[in-house]
Amino acid sequence: MHTQRLGKTNLTVTPLGLGLAALGRPGYINIGHGDDLDHNHNIAVMEHKAHTVLDAAWDSGIRYFDAARSYGRAEDFLQSWLVKRAISPDAATIGSKWGYTYTANWQACLEKGEKHEVKDHSLPVLQRQIKESQNLLADHLDLYQIHSTTLDSGVLQNIPVLTELARLRNSGLAIGFSVSGVQQGQTIEQALEIEFDGVPLFSVVQASWNLLEQSASYALQMAHDAGLGVIVKEGLANGRLTTRNNAPDFQKQLILLKKVAEEQNSTVDALALAAAINQPFIDVTLSGAASVEHLHSNLQALHIKWNDSLAEALQELIEPAEIYWHTRSLLAWN
Repeated sequence: MHTQRLGKTNLTVTPLGLGLAALGRPGYINIGHGDDLDHNHNIAVMEHKAHTVLDAAWDSGIRYFDAARSYGRAEDFLQSWLVKRAISPDAATIGSKWGYTYTANWQACLEKGEKHEVKDHSLPVLQRQIKESQNLLADHLDLYQIHSTTLDSGVLQNIPVLTELARLRNSGLAIGFSVSGVQQGQTIEQALEIEFDGVPLFSVVQASWNLLEQSASYALQMAHDAGLGVIVKEGLANGRLTTRNNAPDFQKQLILLKKVAEEQNSTVDALALAAAINQPFIDVTLSGAASVEHLHSNLQALHIKWNDSLAEALQELIEPAEIYWHTRSLLAWN
């Protein structure tokens, strides 16, 4: 797998990266997540499983790995794997995020009213979580991102937070932000305007983009043109763009996906990821695989020869952003 520069940073990434959202905690909203973990949430067992998937990713050539403070023990599992494999800081690019605190107490399903993670974009949370991330990942940590930046969180107007991020940037850490929700595009555009010391604060943006949700395309192109690295998450729409999606109202779309995938001698998930990998404004697309089998299936995306005909055949899958994010909000933690 070839490597390429992440925007104007000095970091290098591969077109496919590995996100650890589904590997670091018992519960997640990906369809079939519980099955991927064999419903075994023993910490040692989950760490071994994470290492197995990380090994497969590394052996396939993947060199970008993405975690977050709220992904349970994702940073811990990543750190112990880096030590076990004796991977030097310059051999891989590691990104993590701050702004959510994991609160699920290692449970996959919670009682009504309880939350798996709590969002807080305040300065004390940033100061606490950057120390936690650096204590675990040390010199391996290359990129630190605001987790799920939204207009209503106010983080893009929080001068103490932005000043601390600028200090971290000046110390050599790349600073980025991730976005989610129907206002992804507007949030990106607002973030692009923020400068400290005459230099843009952010050098990387991470957004949801897939065959169903493409509302941020224009803003991501703007970010790319401005020199930011672009990372895409949820390329499989949390499993909706896989054969695991048995929702009755998605079967027509799934038939189309299967047909086109078969014509490419590939898989539905690989086809979906190929759509993101081949966008000119995207540097790295994350696989969220929680098993070696699914990772290997995802990797087939690199062999699909994308063209305008493929894009046109799948154009009808695009959903209005409001519908996409509403549907996502209904996905069950499992």
